[in-house]
Amino acid sequence: MASKPGILTEWPWTRLGSFKYLVLSPFIIRATYLYMVKDASERSLSQILIFPLLISRMLNNQIWISLSRYRTAKGRNRIVDKSIEFEQVDRERSWDDQIIFSGGLFYLGSMYLKGADNLPIWRTDGVVITILLHSSLVEFIYYWLHRALHHHFLYSRYHSHHHSSIVTEPITSVTHPFAEHIAYFALFATPIIITIRLGTISIASIAGYITFIDVMNNLGHCNFELIPNWLFSIFPPLKYLMYTPSFHSLHHTQFRTNYSLFMPFYDYIYGTMDSSTDSLYEKSVQRKEESPDVIYLTHLTTPESIYHLRLGFAALASKPHNSTWYLRLMWPVTLWSMMVTWIYGRTFTVERNVFKRLKLQIWAIPKYKIQYCLQWQRESINNLIEEAILEAEVKGTKVLSLGLLNQEEELNRNGEIYIRKYPSLKVKLIDGSSLAVAVVLNSIPKGTDGVVLRGKLSKVAYAIAHALCQEGIKVNMLQEEEYKKLKTRLSNEAGNNLVLCKGNVPKTWLVGDGLSENEQMKASKGALFIPFSQFPPKKLRKDCFYHITPAVLTPKNLENVDSCENWLPRRVMSAWRVAGILHALEDWNVNECGNMMFSIDKIWQASLKHGFRPLPISTESKPY
Repeated sequence: MASKPGILTEWPWTRLGSFKYLVLSPFIIRATYLYMVKDASERSLSQILIFPLLISRMLNNQIWISLSRYRTAKGRNRIVDKSIEFEQVDRERSWDDQIIFSGGLFYLGSMYLKGADNLPIWRTDGVVITILLHSSLVEFIYYWLHRALHHHFLYSRYHSHHHSSIVTEPITSVTHPFAEHIAYFALFATPIIITIRLGTISIASIAGYITFIDVMNNLGHCNFELIPNWLFSIFPPLKYLMYTPSFHSLHHTQFRTNYSLFMPFYDYIYGTMDSSTDSLYEKSVQRKEESPDVIYLTHLTTPESIYHLRLGFAALASKPHNSTWYLRLMWPVTLWSMMVTWIYGRTFTVERNVFKRLKLQIWAIPKYKIQYCLQWQRESINNLIEEAILEAEVKGTKVLSLGLLNQEEELNRNGEIYIRKYPSLKVKLIDGSSLAVAVVLNSIPKGTDGVVLRGKLSKVAYAIAHALCQEGIKVNMLQEEEYKKLKTRLSNEAGNNLVLCKGNVPKTWLVGDGLSENEQMKASKGALFIPFSQFPPKKLRKDCFYHITPAVLTPKNLENVDSCENWLPRRVMSAWRVAGILHALEDWNVNECGNMMFSIDKIWQASLKHGFRPLPISTESKPY
């Protein structure tokens, strides 16, 4: 929102929320109906193509969003290093409002403007006139309109909303108050209206012009330099005719320079060209890919999880992973994305963060959770992990956290096979088990004298049971087989506190993978379920409380946090991921994989020292 919002700041359909797309439904239904009932000679191809044009615009924007986030995460050619936070994501969430707005006006124009319907597919004269009108009239008017918007009166009421984003993303380009978009549409519609009046309009000139505006807008706000230097060497006057991402990025950091739309020509004429434009371009175009200090290696979970990545839908990525009904309608795209990830078959960079002196990155293995359970997929998965480890070694990475990849310990023995295969590795492999155990132990309510331990007996489960039994807390097992298996791993003294539950069940449940519905129903009313696995249990009891998977609240100085980690709330990070960061911060030159377990108390104290905080368990709010 602008600092002093003026009239027509809010979009008319803001209160409709996700139902705002219904604004276009009468136009789409009408156009479709008329196309179906009319004779072939009377059908309006131009009206029926408006909806596909709107869909293509949304797809164009999404491609730019994903490309920009991928490139800026890797660091190559990145322009501005400052971070993007949740506040910016929320502000830019309604980037599709302008597509709805323009779509409605296109439909109205085709219905009521004389000569705007039943258009030919192509007219060369109309295309040429559109190009000439844009490069002269539109660019000139926009320059002075833009300078007017930077006058303190209009800036505080309207344009400051757009400039709240110092670090731009493609969708920043269309993040404006409603009143600004009215002015922009009126300006960009000028070539279209003139060609309608001249009788030279065509479908190609409209679709091509709108697509050109979208592409150039996204290019100017993508925050990485993609215009090659050789292009300006071949044709030097191009620097006056086409802007670069670094050119417009300076406008967002300096505010009073580089006002031009897509052609810097007018900034040169009127003396508003930023003096550092050329040097910033050269610096950005030569910038190399970053070498991260810490890598968190993860994988895709469900087929729809790709939409929740930072590279996917920004609005979904900024919220905890949850099933969204409309994603089911996108199954063709989901299937296509699954095929692409499998065919691509390489680890890809998802996100970057900065914490203190460390550069952090998330890398994703293009495999889904279900594939980890398939025997024939294990060799492929292990090869991908091995390739990622060797790449991290080449980049000089200090610590690689194996993250979700440890859900199946039989897969690679928590990374131990890589240590044995490459004993001289400088990069340290961390499975994060010690911090996960520490988080669970510190989540148990004070004064608890007994817990239920149920779920797959993982490395974390054994460590939790051992620590609790040593503290004199009774650990109740529901299944005899698990009881016997765990008993053999405990000392005689600690084993005395491990019991096979046959009567009253404690109210604190420590649960992992494999917790059944029947077992949940055995819990007494008001029971607390604390997961020790990386995947949360299904919440079946409305009269019980469910804590989140082992995780901590991140410090405020952890930068560039604008997405949620799977099902975790904002600015909450899994213990497995944080463990790698702590090992790098403390310069602990050790591995934590296989049967090796780092000091639970030491890593817990280190997490508190560096500002990571445990999440409180509320037993006062309404249970799930």
